[in-house]
This record gives sequence, C-alpha cells and structure tokens, in this order.
Amino acid sequence: MRNFTWQKSSYSGSNADCVEVRAVDGAIELRESDEGDIVVRTTTPKFAKFLQGAKAGEFDHLIANA
Repeated sequence: MRNFTWQKSSYSGSNADCVEVRAVDGAIELRESDEGDIVVRTTTPKFAKFLQGAKAGEFDHLIANA
C-alpha cells in the first residue's frame, strides 16, 4: 500500500502556517497547509536540487526579515 500522507517540517508549529510535502507516483507535491487546494508538483531530481540549494543557504536572502 502506498502512503500519500502530507508531511510538514518538525520546525513548524501546530498551527496552519507551514509548507507540506509528499511523494506521489514518483513525483513530489508541495502545498501550504492553509491553502490545501493549491498543489505544486515537481520531479524528485528537481526537488533534490532545490533542497541542496536550501541547505546551502542559497535562498536565505528571501527570508532575511522573517
């Protein structure tokens, strides 16, 4: 049986202000927890490259004032 359960970061609180992710049929889907009807779908390799960049701090300038 496949598991299509949405997963959120352990850094997210219990409220609905997080991004959730899941794997479905070889693809990765992302959504905002408070906007569940809007889903972004990408490939596993593209998501892996994005995570590499995020871990390396490439996008930190986007949240400098958060």
